[in-house]
Amino acid sequence: MSAELEGLRALVTGGASGIGLATARLLATRGAEVAVLDLDPRGVEMPLLGFAADVSDDASVRAAVASAASALGGLDILVNNAGIGAAGTVEDNDDEQWQRVMDVNVLGIVRTTRAALPHLRGSDHAAIVNMCSIAATAGLPQRALYSASKGAVLSLTLAMAADHVREGIRVNCVNPGTVDTPWVGRLLGAAEDPAAERAALQARQPHGRLVLPDEVAAAVAYLAGPLAGSTTGTALAVDGGMGGLRLRPAAP
Repeated sequence: MSAELEGLRALVTGGASGIGLATARLLATRGAEVAVLDLDPRGVEMPLLGFAADVSDDASVRAAVASAASALGGLDILVNNAGIGAAGTVEDNDDEQWQRVMDVNVLGIVRTTRAALPHLRGSDHAAIVNMCSIAATAGLPQRALYSASKGAVLSLTLAMAADHVREGIRVNCVNPGTVDTPWVGRLLGAAEDPAAERAALQARQPHGRLVLPDEVAAAVAYLAGPLAGSTTGTALAVDGGMGGLRLRPAAP
């Protein structure tokens, strides 16, 4: 396996499961020293380092980022992956839910980045990768709140890239389609017909299946790595063509 990230130090939020865990493991496989921030990092195994943090709590984030940077001897890569989902139209989520999702999905990135920037400024290879979504650029039914939060992440990524490019800090985001994660699994489990719902989610992606966490992790690793040294302010779609392709219906 490539050691292109050898000598780099990475921090992944929400890194104890799903896309975050796949990303942390891949970064480590490619040579990085990796710390994970998560609400419950007890399942994180070596060589990953686990630190407890709640991205909706500034003091918790600042303490965890400081501890992780100290343990790693600095920071070169920040992956803002922590997030929560929501289903429904604008009628279905109350103010408290809106505030909670925006607090985690948007302000969580703000808090973690704010705490990490002093460490990233000391790096010769500083990169931030935010976890966005196809929901930021495509109108999906029953995802009003989630889409709004990810639209904000996309705009925030562009603004951060502009603010920090002259400091040598690149900022990009990844836009996954529907990924086979525990959250999607819970949505399927709550559906009246889980098999039919899975088939529908698979069918709306032109390549005909759910995206794998490892595929999203590979996109993150590229954007975080030295081969992407001239890439900043970019959203990389990992969606099976969902965002850009318009296929004709399959012949019966």
